Amino acid sequence: MADVRLKSRPDSVLEDPGALAVATLYAQSYMTAAKSNGVSDPAAELNSFVTEVLGGFPEFQELLMSDAVGRDDKLGIIDRVIAPRCSEFFANFLRVLVRHGRIDMIVLIQTVFQRLQEQAAGKQRVRVRTARALSDSSRGQIKESLKNKLGFEPILQESVDASLLGGMVLQVGDTVFDSSLRSRLKQLQGRLVEKAFNEIQSGRDRFSHPEGD
Repeated sequence: MADVRLKSRPDSVLEDPGALAVATLYAQSYMTAAKSNGVSDPAAELNSFVTEVLGGFPEFQELLMSDAVGRDDKLGIIDRVIAPRCSEFFANFLRVLVRHGRIDMIVLIQTVFQRLQEQAAGKQRVRVRTARALSDSSRGQIKESLKNKLGFEPILQESVDASLLGGMVLQVGDTVFDSSLRSRLKQLQGRLVEKAFNEIQSGRDRFSHPEGD
């Protein structure tokens, strides 16, 4: 998929439970309707519309999602501009979004739909933060280990965070696995502080209760 910067930011909006719930409902409905209508590749038109049309023509995206443009005008735009260039199935999906005031969620819906397809295929996204960029061999080892332990094909979303110092941080859904050197140093520091506190407290106890008192 092309790397485009759209007005909507699905990665951040995915953290909004309300928006995510609505987008998931429409994405699931789109998937179900596609299956019922015999659409073999429902992702193709959805991805193309988001990346090529909205991503390639930001003025058009602004027009289609603007609150200043009425519902009937947006439906007219779909009929005149989009419908002649896509399937009737996809045009109808866009009309449904417009009628329900959800056309501005199309980017998030596309993101959710893609992840639903990945899950249906036994795949899942895993965020990986490391102090340095992964080598091909390290990437392969991580994928193989995750597949063996978690039972799905991981799709790595990699990022570099030099503050980790070493090791890595993995996030699978809402679960975070932190094996970074920074985390281990913090744990060691915590244990040392606790040990020092215990020694100080022990010394105070001996001072408060001298032998023979």
